Amino acid sequence: LSAFIAKEIGLASAVTVEQFPGGHSNLTYCVRVGDQEMVLRRPPVGSKVKSAHDMGREVAVLSKLAPVYARAPKVLAFEATGEVLGAPFYLMERRRGVILRKQLPAELASDHAAIARICELLVDALVDLHAVDYTAAGLGEFGKPAGYIARQVSGWTERYTGSQTDDIPAVTEVAAWLAKHQPADGPPSLIHNDFKFDNVIFDPTLSTITGVLDWEMTTIGDPL
Repeated sequence: LSAFIAKEIGLASAVTVEQFPGGHSNLTYCVRVGDQEMVLRRPPVGSKVKSAHDMGREVAVLSKLAPVYARAPKVLAFEATGEVLGAPFYLMERRRGVILRKQLPAELASDHAAIARICELLVDALVDLHAVDYTAAGLGEFGKPAGYIARQVSGWTERYTGSQTDDIPAVTEVAAWLAKHQPADGPPSLIHNDFKFDNVIFDPTLSTITGVLDWEMTTIGDPL
């Protein structure tokens, strides 16, 4: 990794690596080179589900999106062959801030007005993403928007059926209702597909979202 960073980024100081504990898909690390920090992303060890951990897909999205969507971190380097670490990986800039998870800070948990504001910020960041002209950004061939809604309904119904353990009549009823009441596909947008508090970074005052992470499932589809 040290040799790769020296060659591709031009930083030749000592390298240290620490793993971030959060996340349940790709492995994420903080890489320090001297006094500079960056983030490394790679697939899980032993994973065979290529479509779920496609480093090239994330790099393609971020490389095109960062110039037009300020919350997307910039890619610094990409290693596609797996020869350096045994799996493809990429390096991107580090965005520091606050990630809100299940256990909210005590002072926030009791402040309903503050919670309302941060929820609105999450929605605003998603609206901004959907407003991006993805064709102008160079991502026009990145997905198949036609039939996106139908694929969502059938795909999630099949996943539920395939992993079902208990009989939950409400889910069966909802799946059947959705199948019969699908709207026509609307104007497509860039879809993150995993947009949630775990994957966004707030500034320390929780007044703005400074980063959006985990772009491996991005596609083009109906933002509804």
